[in-house]
Formats: sequence, C-alpha cells, structure tokens
Amino acid sequence: MQDFDPNRFAVIADIHSNSDALEAVFQDISDQGIESVVNLGDHLSGPMAASETAELLLSNEMPAIRGNHDRWLVENKREDMISIDGVAFDQLDEHHLNWLRELPTTLWLSEDVFACHGTPKSDTTYWMEKVSPQGDIILRSRDEVADEASSIDASLLLCGHTHLPRRMDLPDGRVVLNPGSVGCPGYIDKTPVHHVVQTGTSAACYAVAEKTTNGWVTMFRHVPYDPSRMIQLAKAANHPNWEARLATGWVA
Repeated sequence: MQDFDPNRFAVIADIHSNSDALEAVFQDISDQGIESVVNLGDHLSGPMAASETAELLLSNEMPAIRGNHDRWLVENKREDMISIDGVAFDQLDEHHLNWLRELPTTLWLSEDVFACHGTPKSDTTYWMEKVSPQGDIILRSRDEVADEASSIDASLLLCGHTHLPRRMDLPDGRVVLNPGSVGCPGYIDKTPVHHVVQTGTSAACYAVAEKTTNGWVTMFRHVPYDPSRMIQLAKAANHPNWEARLATGWVA
C-alpha cells in the first residue's frame, strides 16, 4: 500500500456490495491521478456482489473504517440479520468477516483529517441531516453539527452513512464532508421513523479533497456505469425493489 497523502485524496463510502460501481469509481480515481483513497464503511451489505466487492477492496488496500452494516455482519446472528445483511453474509468467507472485525470505528488520517461513518460517537446517526417526525430529511444547523465534534480538533471531518453528498462549513472553519454513496443511491429506513433517502441519479458518487493554503478544496464526482448486472443480482436475491434505485437513484 502506498503511503496515504493527507493533502490530496479520494473519499469513498457506502458501497453496499455494488462491485461494478466500485470498479467504475476506482477507474475514475486513477484517471484523476489520485493515489490515496479512504473508505468510510458499509462495504458489503446489499443484495448483489458482496464477495466480489470484498475481494476488490482487499486487492486495493486503503485506510478504511467499519460502518453500521459492517458491524451488524459480524455482531448479529444470521437468523437475526435484516435481509440485505443476510444476503451479503451468505456470500462471505471467514477472511472477509475477519477483515471487517479488525476495522476501526473511527480513524485519524493526519492531525487535520478525522474519519467516521455516521458521527464521531455513533455509526447509526446522521451527522448533517435529521429526520422529522413526518419522515422528511432536514438539514441540521451548523451548531448542531459542530456539537457532534466539539472535542475533535481536525480541519476536515469525514462521514458517510446518509448516502447524500454534502459539504458543510462550521462556524469555527472546520469542514464536514460526506462523499455520498458509491453503490446505493437510494434506500428506505425505519429509524427513527419511516423515511426515504434518494439522490435522483444512478451514478456512483465519491469525493475528492485537497488541502490548499486557503483551506480545503473539495468536489463530488458522479461516475456513470452500467448497473444492469447488479440489478439482475438483486432480483436473483429476491430484491427486485433495488432495480429503480440502482437504475435511477429514486426509490420506487
């Protein structure tokens, strides 16, 4: 593995067993001349190609952290798993699960860059958004977001989990960055209430961060790819509802 460059790197998250999207993102990262990548978790849970995704990640070694679905894959009994975790679990070998077990929950990439999956204290909490009692996704205030990281003295704070690409500049100058989702542009969740997250694009998404004398320059890259094989795998795993989200970024 090459040394991680904390001044210019790609940020990926929420692959959810979509190996074709991951391959497209890796190719785009290479085309941009970017040599360092950090992975913010939720790698394998999904009704598609968990084993393929695991092998692709293991062959492209990079700093990575464990997301909530990764944790559930190694902490829950098979009979207690939700469907997309169970489909993934059945494809994985023990060395894949051991890799997930060894991943940290948070990671300092440098004195200036901190990474987590949800928030610094929770892998299941949305950092820059919240869900209303009616199930609407609402942007949190800058003060609320800053309170989640009151003790973390890093100029760049990385998170995933919501699948929504977003940057927020905090009152003290720190930047919170969510790269969006590589492989799952829409989903349904029941916590804290039923809600739908959808990006409106089928493109695989990731972020690029570069430190300059004026601060962090960031950009989101939406990479088109052919999702047809992933759609067929999802259907074969009895998840035909994934067709719309993979093909369009909307939840049908």
